[in-house]
Amino acid sequence: MNDAYRKIAMDGLWSNNPALVQILGLCPLLAVTSTVINGLGLGIATLATLVLSNVAVSLIRDYVNPEIRIPVFVIIIAAIVTVVELIMQAYFYDLYLILGLFISLITTNCAIIARAEAFASKNTVFKSFLDGLMMGLGFLAVLVTLGAMRELIGRGTLLADAHLMFGDTARWITITVIDDYRGFLLAVLPPGAFIGLGLLIAAKNALNARLESKTAAAPLGEPLTSTPGA
Repeated sequence: MNDAYRKIAMDGLWSNNPALVQILGLCPLLAVTSTVINGLGLGIATLATLVLSNVAVSLIRDYVNPEIRIPVFVIIIAAIVTVVELIMQAYFYDLYLILGLFISLITTNCAIIARAEAFASKNTVFKSFLDGLMMGLGFLAVLVTLGAMRELIGRGTLLADAHLMFGDTARWITITVIDDYRGFLLAVLPPGAFIGLGLLIAAKNALNARLESKTAAAPLGEPLTSTPGA
């Protein structure tokens, strides 16, 4: 992977993560991440929309008048979201009922429109595909991590309701981490989502600061070499 592709990957997964750095798409992120499965379902739908919309916008970028590009991008995204929504209704209906309106709201997700405008409309199809994939994976990782935190603290379980996505045979996947747990209501309510996201952002910033300090201190820690004849 060359440097350009590596930068696109790192931007999406870490350096410019849409949820932790750009702080975009927070409405569905905070609303439905009460469990891992909810976060995974919404994350996959968002990932598919990001990839497909980026590719579509890149393909038509030379044929769209700049004055109407935003409405065109929105129409493309809306069409893709409609397809994703119909697929969820057909194959994951119970999960679709839980996610409900937030699947439709992917159309107005600022992260998707921003990538279409800032990146896909200016780059090749493959780079746009990679950008959508990595931004989607970065967003998906935050959704799943936040869902895991809230589910564990709020219910004492992980992967509850896995059958909603993987079928009845997946009921055994549910992990009960804390037996006879009475639950912590704040974690599964919207305020718990704000607190959880704040902790994730703080953890990322702290890790970045630590890595930067190590990088800055590295030259200072190198052994001094003596000058011949000194």
